Amino acid sequence: MLRRVCVFCGANSGNRLAYTSSAKRMGKELAERAIGLVYGGGNIGLMGVVADACLEAGGHVIGVIPQALVDKEVAHQHLSDLRIVSSMHERKSMMAELSDAFVAMPGGFGTFEEWFEVVTWAQLGLHNKPCALLNVERYYEPLIRLIDHAVDEDFITQTHKQIVLSDSDPKRLLDKLSTWRSQPVERYITRTET
Repeated sequence: MLRRVCVFCGANSGNRLAYTSSAKRMGKELAERAIGLVYGGGNIGLMGVVADACLEAGGHVIGVIPQALVDKEVAHQHLSDLRIVSSMHERKSMMAELSDAFVAMPGGFGTFEEWFEVVTWAQLGLHNKPCALLNVERYYEPLIRLIDHAVDEDFITQTHKQIVLSDSDPKRLLDKLSTWRSQPVERYITRTET
């Protein structure tokens, strides 16, 4: 059961209106399903958009933000719950602990890094929560192709590839997250005999 979904997304809004529109739809859809939003606590970019949309639709929003970003005045001041932590590492750990699933919306280095960390933790069996890409305007197509290439080259197994869900529509993506069932963890390292 999904009680809370962690959304990683940009502190910028990108250059396509579809990114903002999709963030609004994600926030609203979470609220309508009574699924809480966990996110990075900012009031800017897609982060602010998804949080505002969830709040406006009556949803519960937990923001987790390091003190250094609060000092830069980027913390959202109207959340259901704002948790201020001391470091980016503590932020990621708390967001992971609070969440039942993870979604990467369009974003940059921070979004990529946060999302890849939780995917890696799933591969290692440290959690059994689904990880998804909201593939708005085919934003994540190059990444999906890279993952496929890593499978073809035997760096990622087919089973571990299935950790990653994707869809271009927030509603369909949340449906996939709601019905996802964890796979048994298999070895991710193969040793060849010499």
